[in-house]
Amino acid sequence: MSETSFDTLVEGNSAFVPIVPGAHPDPTICCVGEDYYLAHSSFEYFPGVPLWHSRDLVSWTRIGHILTRRSQFVRGDARPSSGLYAGTLRHHDGRFWYVTTNVSDYLSGQVLVHAEDPAGPWSDPVHVSGALGIDPDIVWDEDGRCYLTWTALSANDGEGGILQAPLDTATGKLLDQPYRVWQGTGEMGAVEGPHLYPIDGHWYLVLAEGGTERGHAVTVARAPHPAGPFTGCPGNPVLTHRSTSHPTQNTGHADLVRTTDGGWAAVYLGVRPQGPTPGFHVLGRETFLAGVDWTDEGWPVFDEGRYQVPVVDTAFEDRFDKAPVLNSRWVAPGGEPETLAYPVPDGSAGIQVRPGGLLCTRVQDLRWTAEAKIDGEGSFQLRMDHRHHYTLTVADGAVTASARIGDLEVPVATAPAPNGTVVLRLAAQTPESPPLPLGDAGPDTIVLGFAGPDGQTVDLARLDGRYLSTEVASGFTGRVLALAATDPDRPALVRAVRYRPER
Repeated sequence: MSETSFDTLVEGNSAFVPIVPGAHPDPTICCVGEDYYLAHSSFEYFPGVPLWHSRDLVSWTRIGHILTRRSQFVRGDARPSSGLYAGTLRHHDGRFWYVTTNVSDYLSGQVLVHAEDPAGPWSDPVHVSGALGIDPDIVWDEDGRCYLTWTALSANDGEGGILQAPLDTATGKLLDQPYRVWQGTGEMGAVEGPHLYPIDGHWYLVLAEGGTERGHAVTVARAPHPAGPFTGCPGNPVLTHRSTSHPTQNTGHADLVRTTDGGWAAVYLGVRPQGPTPGFHVLGRETFLAGVDWTDEGWPVFDEGRYQVPVVDTAFEDRFDKAPVLNSRWVAPGGEPETLAYPVPDGSAGIQVRPGGLLCTRVQDLRWTAEAKIDGEGSFQLRMDHRHHYTLTVADGAVTASARIGDLEVPVATAPAPNGTVVLRLAAQTPESPPLPLGDAGPDTIVLGFAGPDGQTVDLARLDGRYLSTEVASGFTGRVLALAATDPDRPALVRAVRYRPER
């Protein structure tokens, strides 16, 4: 089946189409009145924890980030997949709460913040130093007692299972010694991502099992009390695509929400692998939506195809005419966009990007074209991490395409640069070669080029996209477009960035 016909087949179906595409993993959701709010882990990128709003569960608008001040969490060193891991977003007693893990400040414990308005400002953090691990969850019982549930991890001993303790949210103090709750089905490893819910007289505990790779799954148990004893669902796992040919893989890490019409839904993460075996996913883990029904015995059943998801408008053109205030799409690994980019001195459109950092935006489509208009010297990069990227650089009167794959970094091609502003172009295209065993195609072909004097694209290189995939680079994030200075003593002057999906 051709790519076009397949896209037509699955267009809009929530089992195939993410509600928030690109690297937006570990979704957590809550509903307040008629409004839904959705948040994601953000790892080494700052601001932290992208936050979205919806009235219908399928169309989402970015309203900013939860962690926007460096006082809220310690800055990491930009190592890949460091920083902020999975968290939980909840609303209780007129206030929004978010709890997460900063693995770059691991020994300080879980990070708990709150706000009256989800758009902010969010409070400075309370640290739960007695709960070392990842993937924290918070929930309140009918008496107002808060319970923290998390995945215990030890640098020496590895996984420590799912732990729980009552929590004083004002001080971060655990009100009891942590105790073990349900440890999953016992059939899969990497038991993590707990979420706990009081529903119809039971306490339901939803877990992720099997790791966030091809074996990923959602399992569930219930108990009469938050601490248990828990009984697993006879139908576990209640969601997984492992050992199937479904185009959405790695499905798991679900969070349930009661819908405004009294029903239930769930958000969960998945990936869209492309190309030959083992399949290469390049956008990171994305957020998908499913309906949830309940059996007569009181167990959740996921209906992945219930919703029709509209085409997400990911195109943008940013002329940076409001600098130094940047659109919330712009983030920085291990740094702060507001200190990395500053206005052009003469007040004209554009920004200057300081040497030593990267200004990034997440790629959200499988096929796309992007342009960066640069005066003088600078670079435009497609990046997985600091060891896996394809880069266009304009310097010394030339445009150079280069590739970094692991320990190897080489220039691939160079050509004279046009006079004045240079338009650098990156694109992800369908490979011309078939996949193995008939050819050598990867998930896509990355085209690196620039606009020549006549406006036509000068292609410098066509590179295999598999080397900018999670299966090669590893980690928990996806591709980003990045702007950077190339001269250590001068900023890069970027006049505009344009991005458009190719559907």
